[in-house]
Amino acid sequence: MAATIRDVARASGVHVSTVSRTFSAPHLVNTETRNRVLAVAEDLGYRPNRAARALTTGRTHNIGLIVADISNPFFPPLIKAAQAHARGRDYHVFVADTDEDPQVEEELIQTLAKQVDGVLLCSPRLSNRVIERLHADVPFVVVNRRVKGMPTILMDVGQGARLAIEHLTGLGHRRIALLLGPSGSWTSGEMRAAATATQGVELVILGPNAPTEQGGLAVAAEVVASGVTGVLAYNDLVAIGLIEGLYERGVRVPDDVSVVGVDDIVPGRLNRPKLTTVAMPTAAAGRMAVDLLLQSFGDGATPTLATLDTSLVVRESTGEVRT
Repeated sequence: MAATIRDVARASGVHVSTVSRTFSAPHLVNTETRNRVLAVAEDLGYRPNRAARALTTGRTHNIGLIVADISNPFFPPLIKAAQAHARGRDYHVFVADTDEDPQVEEELIQTLAKQVDGVLLCSPRLSNRVIERLHADVPFVVVNRRVKGMPTILMDVGQGARLAIEHLTGLGHRRIALLLGPSGSWTSGEMRAAATATQGVELVILGPNAPTEQGGLAVAAEVVASGVTGVLAYNDLVAIGLIEGLYERGVRVPDDVSVVGVDDIVPGRLNRPKLTTVAMPTAAAGRMAVDLLLQSFGDGATPTLATLDTSLVVRESTGEVRT
């Protein structure tokens, strides 16, 4: 016969409720006791019955994680970090991709709400009004969007944009293009606010643009026509596509135009020239988002706003203005 929770409690020398907490809320159990219970459970081959636990506790121990585009290399480090962090707390993560479509995002939230204890919304494309309405059905933690009254993780892209513009102006660039992302993007708004606040810069704003390499290719002609010598792109994919589009038009990077991306994804480090970029703490954001969501399940929990620092990584795609 399969081992039961009572068998584990008896062999561990603890109460049944302690075994239950070890699997349902391990952070509430003393480390030594938790390790002993887990070791006994492993020896006996005990596996908790999730369906029965859900009926008792009202918790599925599942989390939804919704991203705008799973093919964008920005998201996998966040997903992997969130999954590993959740697994260590006895939660499983269901990942869903909206393909940058707000309607799909809303449908996914409505579907997941019936199967999970809460949802991590990463770079959502829905309006705040819709997010607030859907929040009535399931707890949220929002990553890279400010939504009043909800736990929020922000990667400080505004700080990163300021560092990028300061880097370009330090190299002598005075006419700089800002390539925005999708309409309604929180990241675009933060980048625009930071860039427009910079003194002594003639800013050319181009967009909205698709947050992909194709979006960068498509805007290359406008960048050339604008006469800028420096560019800050919405993300690394747009920057990589832009560089390709500039080369197709005989414009060299960084000899003729300097380009800065945002995210610090692996392809940017392999691109030629290697991409100067704003590094985003995606893995840290994934772990912190899980923690905030689990904390929100407690009684009397209050919304929390956490902002993570960004940094500038200087590589080969930026250089001094040629006179």
